[in-house]
Amino acid sequence: MIDFLSYKFITNALIISVLCSISSAIIGSWVVIKRKVLISGGITHASFGGIGLAYLIGINTIIGSSVFAVASALGIELLSRKKGLREDSAIGMFWSVGMALGIIFIYLSRGYAPDLIGYLFGNILAVSNLDIYISATLCLILVVWFSLNYHKILFISFDEEFAKTRHLNVLLINCLLMIFTALTIVINIKVSGIVLVISMLSIGQSAANIITQNFKKIIIYSFLFNIISCFAGILTSWWLNIPSGASIIFVLTFIYVITLIIKKLQSKRAILT
Repeated sequence: MIDFLSYKFITNALIISVLCSISSAIIGSWVVIKRKVLISGGITHASFGGIGLAYLIGINTIIGSSVFAVASALGIELLSRKKGLREDSAIGMFWSVGMALGIIFIYLSRGYAPDLIGYLFGNILAVSNLDIYISATLCLILVVWFSLNYHKILFISFDEEFAKTRHLNVLLINCLLMIFTALTIVINIKVSGIVLVISMLSIGQSAANIITQNFKKIIIYSFLFNIISCFAGILTSWWLNIPSGASIIFVLTFIYVITLIIKKLQSKRAILT
């Protein structure tokens, strides 16, 4: 174990695991409560267009994917509020257009995109110091903003009409939450990849929701589930030489199944007694 922790890329992976677990626990809990998992999927795949554009013009992929992710998040939120365009239609439009643009940009770029597989399936063992700084900054912003606006978020999440009667700017807060969702997705792509990043925002939170209905506790439990799955997934990928992103999601799914089984057993025991 000491030899395992002596590697710089391993310590970086563990640090980014903690940071991504924090951001995904906060945003993912809101996503699950608001039932916006499908929207998150749309944002995730739309961000692929930004990755392709970044490769084409030679800029940092985080910048490109962030621009596309935020634009698609705001587009889905604003267009779905317009009459005549259903939310699922807006999601499908941004989902498909983002993926299509990403493929076109990559084919137009010269040479081979060496990090493409990592962005599709994740490579937590390849995170840099810059990735850690960016993730830490996002976590700090999320913790501060959610702490200051916790009650407003609760009002809007469970009853938007009531929130409007309290003179809250529902549209602004929802747009900010969508922006934070987009940025969290972009950062977490490094951990589990575009294909699996949505799992970081939903599986642990769904498991936590089985245990409790309290929003704060859902955030805490989902953080614990995420961090356990990240650490266990990294160890598993190291020992078995398999992709780290897939290992993390497998552990998360295992935790969800175990939580569900325990909850059902407790319910049956309560009925019998």
